[in-house]
Amino acid sequence: MTLAPSKSLTLNVQFSPTATGSVNGTISITSNASDSPPSVSLSATGVEPVQHSAVSTWNASTSTVVGYKVYRSTVTGSSYTKINSSLVSALTYTDSTVQSGTTYFYGTTAVNSNSVERANSNEVSAAIP
Repeated sequence: MTLAPSKSLTLNVQFSPTATGSVNGTISITSNASDSPPSVSLSATGVEPVQHSAVSTWNASTSTVVGYKVYRSTVTGSSYTKINSSLVSALTYTDSTVQSGTTYFYGTTAVNSNSVERANSNEVSAAIP
């Protein structure tokens, strides 16, 4: 970049650490100006990303069941996708694949020994910070 006299330039630096801890660096500047610094020191600290999860719980079905299927959507009332790979036998499920800044909507179905799913449970939502 060539600057005219009395002009300035703003340089934005993005830091994307791959590990935790302190990191130092420099930006080298090539200039023929007499009062220009030859480099700018940089320092930053990488931190572990926050791992979010959402826990869904439900009441036991009044019918005889072999397990439950858990469904999730980012749209209330529609576009549900099953998120558990095998039937859940407990009355709780932890979704550890949620993304920050997203609201999720969950529902469950009870499955009997003939693999018939009963109606969806009431929808519950979880807003992930």
